[in-house]
Amino acid sequence: MSLGAATRLGRNLLLALVLVSGTIGIAAAWMQGHSLSKLREASSLLQNHSLADMMHDAVRSDVLAAIAANNPASGLTRDEVQADFAEHLDTLEKAIGEDAAFTGDAEVAAVTSQLAAPMKAYTDSARSTFDLAAKDPDAASRQLPAFFKQFRVLETSMASASDVIEKHQHETEAAGTRTGTIAEIVLTVTLLAGIAAAIRLARAVHSRIVGPIVSLSQTMRRLGEGDLSAHPEGTERGDELGEMANAMLAFRDQVAEAQRGTRAQAELIVDSLGTGLVALAAGDLTARIHADLAPPFTQLKTDFNEALDSLRTLIGSVSETTSAIQTGSNEIAQASEDLARRTEANAASLEQTAAAITQMDQRLRAIATSATRTVDRADGAISTVSGGRAVADEAVQAMTRVSDSAKGIDSVIEGLDKIAFQTRVLAMNAAVEAGRAGEAGRGFAVVADLVSALAMRAEEEAARARDQLTATQTDIVTAVQMVEKVDDALANISSDVSEVHDLLRTIATDNQAQSAAITQVSNVIGAMDQSTQQNAAMVEQTSAAARNLSTEVQSLTNQAARFQIGNRPAPSRYAPRAPARPSHASIPVAAMPAPAGDGDWASF
Repeated sequence: MSLGAATRLGRNLLLALVLVSGTIGIAAAWMQGHSLSKLREASSLLQNHSLADMMHDAVRSDVLAAIAANNPASGLTRDEVQADFAEHLDTLEKAIGEDAAFTGDAEVAAVTSQLAAPMKAYTDSARSTFDLAAKDPDAASRQLPAFFKQFRVLETSMASASDVIEKHQHETEAAGTRTGTIAEIVLTVTLLAGIAAAIRLARAVHSRIVGPIVSLSQTMRRLGEGDLSAHPEGTERGDELGEMANAMLAFRDQVAEAQRGTRAQAELIVDSLGTGLVALAAGDLTARIHADLAPPFTQLKTDFNEALDSLRTLIGSVSETTSAIQTGSNEIAQASEDLARRTEANAASLEQTAAAITQMDQRLRAIATSATRTVDRADGAISTVSGGRAVADEAVQAMTRVSDSAKGIDSVIEGLDKIAFQTRVLAMNAAVEAGRAGEAGRGFAVVADLVSALAMRAEEEAARARDQLTATQTDIVTAVQMVEKVDDALANISSDVSEVHDLLRTIATDNQAQSAAITQVSNVIGAMDQSTQQNAAMVEQTSAAARNLSTEVQSLTNQAARFQIGNRPAPSRYAPRAPARPSHASIPVAAMPAPAGDGDWASF
């Protein structure tokens, strides 16, 4: 195969390798970006559903708080509860709506679409019970079983949706990890294969073309200096360099034969060829022999000029090939730098996602802390209500003792009434006896009348005291009944506050569990972020290797540019562009050492 055909084949292979490497790099970057987008959607869906679950519990607490707010001992106000209820209800409806709008997975879309009906029934029941609590707390309490039923229906639906969403999130994480690993392996293998092929091609060009040209140049210099013992290497080759070597060999033989001829003809030959060889040694491939040489040196002139034409064509092909290699290595370096920037952008997005999940974890912890404080306040309310019930019990006991005392007083009054009646009877008997006694018993009759009048007044006062005592006993009975009602109301309040206490404790436990789950998700995102940054560091190392290859090819281009080949444009000198620095910290990359054998270029 001729050198021209070989260089064209190498150039085509290099261009094909660059095209394949670029296509694979773009495909790998797209795969990683698509996986990251899916992971962000899954994380956002899980975060939104967790928020809906919290608001689902918060609305229930708000309804119970609205009932408890009617008791001043609870420490709650209607306005505060109203504001929290409106905010939690609005957040719940928006979160459920966003769940239903998700279409990234058929199974998730199927289960979230079933949340609308139970959510509407639950919110309607919550609004009805909340509004009724302000008007008729007892009626609102009687409506709680129906409200709790709707709560459990929605809770069951949301638990099913949560299981499906968490499954989707885990599957998305696993798929993203697999995609990243595959993209990393494919990209690394492709880039390393491209770099290895380019380096091998450059070394092949050096060993097959540049080395023999240097050897022929040295042989030409020795022949130009008159050293006819120099033997050109490569005469056995069947390409252009072999033709040049054979031409030099023929030249050497003809010069030796000419020396055996006339001295003048030899001087002409040496002068003509010496001029051409000096120009050739200086790298001027446009030099030609123009002198008229006598036969048989005419063929030598023709062979020398044709050899220079072939060498000029060869050097032109080498220049074109090195330009193609230069372009390919630059494109590889550019593709590596672009991929590094995309990988760094993916790492930044993962870092933002991790920060958002960390903030959500902090908010969940704050909500759990607030729920714990609310549990403590509920404990205080229970203690206050228990103290009120104890006071009410003491009041009932005191009223009972007063009622018992009143019954004793009634017995005393009845005894006094009987004594007054008997006194009046005795006074009447005394008056009768005084009348029988005549004038002697008149004074005794007056005393009997006074005693009778006093006994009648005593009976009247006893009757008034009995009436007053009866009214007092009635009031005491009424007071006892009212105190018992207060005790019953306090018992109901204590039961409701205890139930609120249990519900708040459940909410705090659920929030802590959700916070632990979010922490696990945050750890997974952090691991993916670290892996992406490591990928970026590996891509940067590959980019550095490609830049080293570009520098090596540029050196080869500069050496080939020393030859003058006529009207053909000299290869352009390419200044390597400064590599783009990643925005995140990466592993330092050491420059690849230049391949052994650079000392061979010194002969140019």
